[in-house]
This record gives sequence, structure tokens and C-alpha cells, in this order.
Amino acid sequence: MQVDRLWTGGRIATLDPRRPGLGVIEDGAVAARDGRIAWVGARSDLPAWQAADHIDLQGRWVTPGLVDCHTHLVYGGNRAQEFELRLAGASYEEIARAGGGILATVQATRAASQDELVAAALPRLDALMAEGVTTIEIKSGYGLEAETEAKQLRAARALGQLRRVSVTTTLLGAHALPPEANGDKDAYIADLCAQMLPVIARQGIADAVDGFMEKIAFNATQMARVFEAAKRLHLAVKLHADQLSNLGGARLAASYGALSADHLEYTDEDGAAAMAKAGTVAVLLPGAFYFIRETQKPPVELLRKHRVRIAIGSDCNPGSSPLTSLLLAMNMAATLFRLTVEEIVAGTTREAAHALGRIGEIGTLESGKWCDLAIWNVDRLAELPYHMGLNPLHARVWRGQ
Repeated sequence: MQVDRLWTGGRIATLDPRRPGLGVIEDGAVAARDGRIAWVGARSDLPAWQAADHIDLQGRWVTPGLVDCHTHLVYGGNRAQEFELRLAGASYEEIARAGGGILATVQATRAASQDELVAAALPRLDALMAEGVTTIEIKSGYGLEAETEAKQLRAARALGQLRRVSVTTTLLGAHALPPEANGDKDAYIADLCAQMLPVIARQGIADAVDGFMEKIAFNATQMARVFEAAKRLHLAVKLHADQLSNLGGARLAASYGALSADHLEYTDEDGAAAMAKAGTVAVLLPGAFYFIRETQKPPVELLRKHRVRIAIGSDCNPGSSPLTSLLLAMNMAATLFRLTVEEIVAGTTREAAHALGRIGEIGTLESGKWCDLAIWNVDRLAELPYHMGLNPLHARVWRGQ
């Protein structure tokens, strides 16, 4: 058999759930054909295939390409001025009352063209790709009306045409209340369900629907209406849940079979148990925890107890996590949340793929899946979360190239 490319002599962390731990093959090989994995296994078992291109890994580690399963990568402007104000002692609430916060980004995003949004997002995307990211989720949420939300989602899809990366898009229309809503959250949610969601669904530019369930955002009844509307349109759902308080967001997300519930600092045992039963992934976002100086840590032990899948994302956004390094998010997950190396590697590959509903295509190194690889100049995988500011990536492979 002829294959396009063959890598041999590496230590392969397949993340194959049929293998123990990270599914490591010590002297392994990976073969790619037509962008997909044709074979993976021990070099000693390699079939006598011909390869157009044969690469000697020289003992390097290979993992699946990294998956950043929670970002707000596309937006207008930035909030560095607010950062200065916070350093000087201003509270988030004071900044918001003065016209800052999410609504400041909404104003800048509405004013920007699609091309301007793409140009602004490209450096952020390039930074993540340079660390081995091959799949990225990008949310809208800074338009809060159909035209700008669609513009954000189209810009996100355009990034996937300009770079060798897989992009998954999520409509986050229920992110905040726009100023023109005059404080009427119920009316805004009704319009979102009746107008915005169907428009976005008809355009086919969103893979999932997200929302922010919190005292400063939307309540359980309002989010349930959004989820019901999304389900009618055959769109997957996910939720920003229990970040600042426990309003039962994890339980609500699980009750709708959400792909993921994200943040989760205040989730209780009932929420963790519900997520486990529903198969909803816990996406932890240590960048936001660090940047806003949160003190309530997500309940990692409860998630472990109930065997909830744990993923890690950068949460790249202009207000609470201007982070464009998934490697640094790994370090934070270890140092701040005490995740293990195995949990961290799985959380940025296999479990992150589950959080996007993409595990059938990516996240593990198995025959038939896309050949997305990250090849590392490390002696042990612990070096990935261990280093701070050092990028040990040797090569990034997307769809066999």
C-alpha cells in the first residue's frame, strides 16, 4: 500500500481509550493517507508500505493536535484601558457602569467590518497554532443582534479558510443584554429565540449554541428557552455555568444533553453527578480564573469522583482571559487547579474533542481520524505544563501536512 507520509521512531501518546493511560506506544509509527491516519502502532508491527515522505521522529513525543475548545477569538478592539483601571482599584461593576465591560466590546465589534475582525483575530489564532493547536472553537457573543453575530461567525469561518486549522463555531447570542433592550431580558431572549437563532441556523454558520447563565446575565428559565429553541433547530448546546455563583447551571446544561458546561467554579455535587450521567464535559478555564483573580476553584475532586470528562480551554477573550497560549493554560490548570499531567494532556486533546462533539474525527490517534499531530521536543510530557513561556513544539501536522 502507498501512503502519503510516514512518521517513525517516536513516542506516540495516542489517547486511544482502549489503551491504558495516555495510550503510549514507545517506539511508534503513524502513517497518513489523504489527510487521515491510515495506521498507528509499534514500529515493529508496521506493514511493508511505501511512503512518499518518510520522517524520522528521532525519539520525539507525538500527541494528537491540540484542541482549544473554548475561545472568543473574534472581536473588535481590546480592553487594555479597563485593565489599567482595575489595576488602579476600579471594580468590574464600576467599569461596566461607565460603559465598559462586555458592552464596550459589543460597540467595537459592531463597528468593525468582517475583514477587520478577521485581520484582528489572525495574530491570536497564529499564536495558538504555533503551540500545536489544530482545532479551535470560536464563539460569537459581541454583537447581541443577528447581523453582527452572523458577521462574527462568518469571520470565524473565514479564519479556517486562511489557515490550516479546523474551526468550530458557536452562537453566543445569550452573552449579555444589549443597551437597546432597555433592561428587558425576557424580551431579548424571546427575540433571540424567534429571530436570531433561526436566521443563524438558516445560514448554517453555527455548530452549537451557548449562553451565559449568571446573576449578571441570564437565569435558568431564560436559558432553558434558548436551549429549547436550539434543539428545535437541531443545534448542539453548551453553557457558561456556575462561574460566579451556583445557579444550577451545570444541572441545567446536563438536562439538555449539553456538549459541555464551562467554568464551573461554583458547581456542586448534584451538578457534577448530572454532568456525568448526561456525558456533559467539564471545560475548565484557568486563564479567566487567574485574570479576574477568582478565589473559588472548580470542584475538581467532585468531577473526578463522578468521572466527569475534564477539558481545558484558553477562553481567549478581551475582558477576562486575553490568553493566546494553550500551553500556559495547561500550566495554570496544573498549578491553580492541581490537575495531573495525564488529565492535562487528555484535557487539551481527547476530552476537548468530546466537548466539541468532534471525537469521531479528532482528539485521539486512531485509524480513520484526521491526521492532526503535535510533535514535541520534550523528554517527558510533563514538560508541556511545566514550562512557562517556552514553546517546545517541533512540528504541527494538520490533516497529514
